[in-house]
Amino acid sequence: MEDRLQEIADRCAQIEDQLARPEIIRDNNRFRDLTREHAQIRPIVVKYEEYRRIKKELGESEEILKSEKDEQMREMLRSEVALLQERIETLDAELMVLLLPKDPNSGKNLIVEIRAGTGGEEAALFVADLFRMYSRFIDDRGWKLDFIESNATGIGGYKEVVFSVSGAEAYDSLKYESGVHRVQRIPSTESGGRIHTSAVTVAVLPEAEESDIVIDPNDLRIDVYRSTGHGGQSVNTTDSAVRITHIPTGMVVTCQDEKSQLKNKTKALKVLRARLFERMEQERLAKEAQEKRSQVGSGDRSERIRTYNFPQSRVTDHRIGLTLHALESFLEGDLYEMIDALKRHDIEQKLKITVG
Repeated sequence: MEDRLQEIADRCAQIEDQLARPEIIRDNNRFRDLTREHAQIRPIVVKYEEYRRIKKELGESEEILKSEKDEQMREMLRSEVALLQERIETLDAELMVLLLPKDPNSGKNLIVEIRAGTGGEEAALFVADLFRMYSRFIDDRGWKLDFIESNATGIGGYKEVVFSVSGAEAYDSLKYESGVHRVQRIPSTESGGRIHTSAVTVAVLPEAEESDIVIDPNDLRIDVYRSTGHGGQSVNTTDSAVRITHIPTGMVVTCQDEKSQLKNKTKALKVLRARLFERMEQERLAKEAQEKRSQVGSGDRSERIRTYNFPQSRVTDHRIGLTLHALESFLEGDLYEMIDALKRHDIEQKLKITVG
């Protein structure tokens, strides 16, 4: 393990040297990639430097202990050695976790798509609930949410909501949300008090850089039209809404949130690039079946991951078997306990494979 840690330390020093060069600073893509890599490996180097320092102190204390004759001093040294050994064991475990294979999309911004599934209007209302839940969580973390597209229903629900999130660790926290979210509650229109079950699909897509996915302009059909609001009410009087069709795959992306046609086109291309990147990632994961099974979830949109039960005020994640009896605060954006548990489980599964 130490050989690998030394390689990382050498690489970190190399990156720091490159980041100081004017030609690298002028190359935006290269500078961005090096900065991202440095941010990922620097915490490992800091931990490794502490590990080496503590290991050196331990060796020095053990040498002194061998020659020390005074019993009181020997007792003090033995206590010091025990503390240093304990710290080394802790650092050893922390370094092993830091050396686990990183998600290749770690650190990226993301696009979230929430869509109503089975359940009609109830599902559409729950799309609105989840959008509010994620918005609160994102705001609490200090990340940035950029609204992209929505398809509203008449009574406050959404058939779909699409938005992007940018911020440190945003993807690493929210990537576990991909899948089917099931809600069990009594609709306001239900006179008999019966519990209805509805489903909503959440897709979390890493935001792809232009270098990740190259889109041939000849593969795109771009249509513009007039933006409209609820019930056909005109939002503006210009053809600012954009519909982009990726001809090879048949993927269609629309955006009319901005008054500017150019801004809508930029947002739509961002979503299209993310969807194409996700398709590429799913193909990669399919080839790495063992690694895929080690994850908390594959990110498959058809996988039922969580149930929100209103009568019992509980939320249950089926992947890790965790139930929280705090549905109200959860829907207000308090996702921390759930996300931390999902992260720990993911690490545990990866350690089982790494350690054997």
